[in-house]
Amino acid sequence: MTVKSRLLELLEQHKGETLSGEALAGELHCTRAAVWKAVKSLREEGYAIEAGPNKGYMLPRDSNRLSVEAIRLYLKRPDVYLKLYKETGSTNQMAKQAAISGEAGHGAFVIAQQQTAGRGRRGRSFYSPEDAGLYLSVVLEPKGETLQESLLLTTAAATAVYKAVKKVCRISLDIKWVNDLYFHGQKVCGILTEAVTDFESGNIEFAVVGIGLNLYPVSGGYPEALQGIAGALYPDQASASGTDRNYLTAEIVNCLLEETSHLRLSPEYVEHNIIPGKEIEIMDGSRNCHARALDICPDGRLRVEEEDGTISVLSFGEVSVSVKQ
Repeated sequence: MTVKSRLLELLEQHKGETLSGEALAGELHCTRAAVWKAVKSLREEGYAIEAGPNKGYMLPRDSNRLSVEAIRLYLKRPDVYLKLYKETGSTNQMAKQAAISGEAGHGAFVIAQQQTAGRGRRGRSFYSPEDAGLYLSVVLEPKGETLQESLLLTTAAATAVYKAVKKVCRISLDIKWVNDLYFHGQKVCGILTEAVTDFESGNIEFAVVGIGLNLYPVSGGYPEALQGIAGALYPDQASASGTDRNYLTAEIVNCLLEETSHLRLSPEYVEHNIIPGKEIEIMDGSRNCHARALDICPDGRLRVEEEDGTISVLSFGEVSVSVKQ
């Protein structure tokens, strides 16, 4: 670990406290000049490190810049592969590449401050503006799971985001089958799960769970196509200032690893799902139809009653609450 990285870790650990240059130099086993050089470099990267004559250095308590060092402080498995990009095309793509190369194993993840080619389900793009949300992808290695069971990875991810947001932000979200989370009727989180399987056994070698969570709208609002559809946890940056993004990121990963340690349909996923009992429209690529959502099966599939009375079970597809209600 470099002097700069270790310095940032110490400042994050003692956020709001002033640490003398002499004490930092002793802790880091370097000169005070090296400490100053590291501080200067961190400031150039955007960290608001305060300093004063004979006072030392301090990272303000309201500092909320994403960093690998700060995220690791809150991880239950801090030794995992973790990469933070200022900008990347897709965190899912970067996570897959790291997993294929052998760099990233179970629990590893990639996070970006901005995505230029973020992806959602059915080939859609996912709007990922700079520093307005959390965009991360987690590598999972489920033991002996098959593609038929992969739906539970998505339900587990939705539950993990629900739990993390409730714990860190004290906000209770609604879950929409199969992979979206809503707040005040607007979508604030999307999840994309992609699996790489063994061709012979059909077992999942690894999966990448991509999570995009909107914290607050960017200035100027959302693109026209998303207006009235997309929302955020907070109305603006000022309202979100009390939420530590590093803590929230780590807690999402912690909850995801816990939820996927024994794959099952969690009670929270069922209890807070807004689809069962509603008249819905189903779009599965080959057809669009109306049905009534009955309940969610233990394997994560959605049981519905179609307009002609036929009972069917959905493993995939997109559903929306029907405007006929």
